[in-house]
Amino acid sequence: MEKAINRQQVLLQHLNPSASSFSSHQNNSALSALACLAGDSAAYQRTNVFGDDVVIVAAYRTALCKSKRGGFKDTYPDDLLAPVLRAVIEKTNLNPSEVGDIVVGTVLAPGSQRASECRMAAFYAGFPETVPVRTVNRQCSSGLQAVADVAAAIKAGFYEIGIGAGLESMTTNPMAWEGSVNPRVKQMEQAQNCLLPMGITSENVAHRFGLTRQEQDQAAVESHRKAAAATASGKFKDEIVPVATKIVDPKTGDEKPVTISVDDGIRANTSVSDLGKLKPVFKKNGTTTAGNSSQVSDGAGAVLLMKRSVAMCKGLPILGVFRSFAAVGVDPAIMGVGPAVAIPEAVKSAGLELDDVDLFEINEAFASQFVYCQKKLELDPQKINVNGGAMAIGHPLGATGARCVATLLHEMKRRGKDCRFGVVSMCIGTGMGAAAVFERGDCVDELCNARKVETNSLLSKDAR
Repeated sequence: MEKAINRQQVLLQHLNPSASSFSSHQNNSALSALACLAGDSAAYQRTNVFGDDVVIVAAYRTALCKSKRGGFKDTYPDDLLAPVLRAVIEKTNLNPSEVGDIVVGTVLAPGSQRASECRMAAFYAGFPETVPVRTVNRQCSSGLQAVADVAAAIKAGFYEIGIGAGLESMTTNPMAWEGSVNPRVKQMEQAQNCLLPMGITSENVAHRFGLTRQEQDQAAVESHRKAAAATASGKFKDEIVPVATKIVDPKTGDEKPVTISVDDGIRANTSVSDLGKLKPVFKKNGTTTAGNSSQVSDGAGAVLLMKRSVAMCKGLPILGVFRSFAAVGVDPAIMGVGPAVAIPEAVKSAGLELDDVDLFEINEAFASQFVYCQKKLELDPQKINVNGGAMAIGHPLGATGARCVATLLHEMKRRGKDCRFGVVSMCIGTGMGAAAVFERGDCVDELCNARKVETNSLLSKDAR
């Protein structure tokens, strides 16, 4: 240690132009040799240049509405996406021509059709023809994948500003397999399991890991209770962009103009006894019901990302920092376990421990998988989906990832210094899981993003 500090002193002598001799100015120098506290105490490795951090400066979503009978049942998909794309630009006063790419997560629509709709939505939102658009489909994590793809492109230097978004109209594009299935699928069990209805995979998780109907229904009740409380207290107002649209009377054809700004699937009075009366949907004597599954929904979301140096130059407040992302594969028959594998991977990649995470947004595809992941990772229930989840709010497949990012970051902002790290995660059809780690934007120090722990006698981690 003494030899290392002596080397620092020699270097500092050369760095201090006002000192003719180091010894005569040692006590007055503005520069001094000190043991670095960032080595063993660093929350994660010092591999990122501070100004090159990828940050989120805006994240918004539409309200989520019940498919086929909710507020967006007569709204075109591109008219869902356009308002959130417009919002991230207007609320930051960003010139839309500066956006390097718009990546939209989406699942159910035919690829070329949805790609065209997303391009149309960008025009409706005021983007010039010079801004490109593409779609990405990783099933239920598509919205999060879009955000991760943009973050990676910014990190790679492809562009400095981008938008990761998500869109799904499950009214317009219901879940259905089109065309024939390759008969070869019968030769391989894993391939067959890729075709299992998601509800069956939920039953498989419940059966294999001994999850009761009671605890699944209780999880659903809690989701609705928390979402109702968040709505009543106005927590979602910061993240929801009102959408002006229409409702068509199916009997008369009359159109009524409306503005949708509240999630319409939340049932504040849901009880365990009420849910207990519902019959299993996918398996006789099963435990998965319409009440303890995610809601089929319509909605969209958008997240504006850029290099920290660009955000600072523009004077934009930083909502969050994108820290890490992981996508993993799991057994398709129990695809719901995906978050239990993906979360540790993403957290480790960020150089953190699970206990370092203050908030989790874990998509509630089914109560079975949500309860399993919480138990498997031994997560504090007070940290998970504090404003409810997909069983209450809804799960528009391609949009869910972007919705979760918006919900997480706005809640982290509200909590301030007591909430530094957050995770978004979800299971993925055909057997995968995805997770991303975010850091609250206003709490990062320039040196190393280190947590303070007990001091030690080492100059740095490398001095061992």
